[in-house]
Amino acid sequence: MKENRNIPFLLWPFWAIFQLALWILKFTGRLIGAILGLVFIIVGVVLTITVVGAIIGVPLVILGVMMMFTSFFG
Repeated sequence: MKENRNIPFLLWPFWAIFQLALWILKFTGRLIGAILGLVFIIVGVVLTITVVGAIIGVPLVILGVMMMFTSFFG
């Protein structure tokens, strides 16, 4: 999917800074997704321990697992 682009020499520093900023945003987004997924899993398990909360807890656990999976492998 990556295209080999020829960046003009004078514009290369700006392109490099832009690529670094994109990488930082992508990394922090994945980190926040993984942390939120872990929180959803913990809250879902705690709610599932109570029988009444299982209606909400099981979907929260599934959502948390999906968020963590996409954060690591997506």
